[in-house]
Amino acid sequence: MEPERCGWATSTPDYVAYHDEEWGVPLRGDDALFERLCLEAFQSGLSWITILRKRPAFRAAFAGFSIDAVAEFTDADVERLMADAGIVRNRAKIEAARRNARAAQQVPQGLSELLWSYAPPPRPNPATLADVPATTPESTALAKDLKKRGFAFVGPTTAHALMQATGMVDDHVATCFRAGLAGVG
Repeated sequence: MEPERCGWATSTPDYVAYHDEEWGVPLRGDDALFERLCLEAFQSGLSWITILRKRPAFRAAFAGFSIDAVAEFTDADVERLMADAGIVRNRAKIEAARRNARAAQQVPQGLSELLWSYAPPPRPNPATLADVPATTPESTALAKDLKKRGFAFVGPTTAHALMQATGMVDDHVATCFRAGLAGVG
């Protein structure tokens, strides 16, 4: 018998694997979190499955999401990325990734430490998908701080999606087999 999952995670095998193995599992490390920040920004206005399926191409195109490598991208790199059919070719989002890498380099304590400083204390899991918030006071504060530091494409909704994806919050619905298992890979 299949375990019970969050309703959004059952439509494709890609979603099932992402939900079961990654979503909500605490993730640390500057480059790892930079990747997720970039991918959440690229997802804005699109379905997550589009980004998930293009993730290998994104990783190749963006030098494995090394902050230092992406910060060195030139205008020629932006044009190269605009021609790459394997990724989402949106100039504003591509330029935001480069800008965000440069901003991340300037964070004294490192990107991972900064992002995790906004993680709220554990709270009860939402009862239903309708109870999962799109934003929280913490995601709003994080987005404001990131924008102040020069980051782009990091509004409160994107910040909350990042917090959910990287285990800063556990928004698995209460009946999901992953609920309350933060940190259990």
